[in-house]
Amino acid sequence: MCGIFGIKTLSSSYQIDKPKVAASAKLMSHRGPDAYGQWGIANKIELAHVRLSIIDLSNQSNQPFFSNCRKYVVVFNGEIFNYIEIRKELESLGHRFRTTSDTEVLLNSYIEWCDKCVSKFNGDWAFAIYNFNEETLFCSRDRFGVKPFNYAVTNKEFVF
Repeated sequence: MCGIFGIKTLSSSYQIDKPKVAASAKLMSHRGPDAYGQWGIANKIELAHVRLSIIDLSNQSNQPFFSNCRKYVVVFNGEIFNYIEIRKELESLGHRFRTTSDTEVLLNSYIEWCDKCVSKFNGDWAFAIYNFNEETLFCSRDRFGVKPFNYAVTNKEFVF
């Protein structure tokens, strides 16, 4: 299992406290002792991830994970059991992969099918994908909540 944490501002004047994000995410370090990653855009978004390496052990699969086109970034906890089949379908549609991770398959699935991607997934997951062009955040958890996605909304931020 991994741990994900993020803040998306709802007001351009709101300042995200990056050290506080790191401290909050690192409270979950027992969930992901193999790597820590954090990325953000000032006054917009901050994403953090603690990783437990299971499927792809390479550092290339550390998160936050960026798409090849650099228009999307994801933090993901879980496992997509049928990612090999989905990867083959995406490859037939022209997608190219640099890792063997289900994270990259998940992200390319979103790029190809938008929010409909989750109907393709068999597994358990909680994830958030940021779209740079639209400045939107798409979040999802599996159908049964095996991987919970806890969040709060204030007048200044969306925190998960």
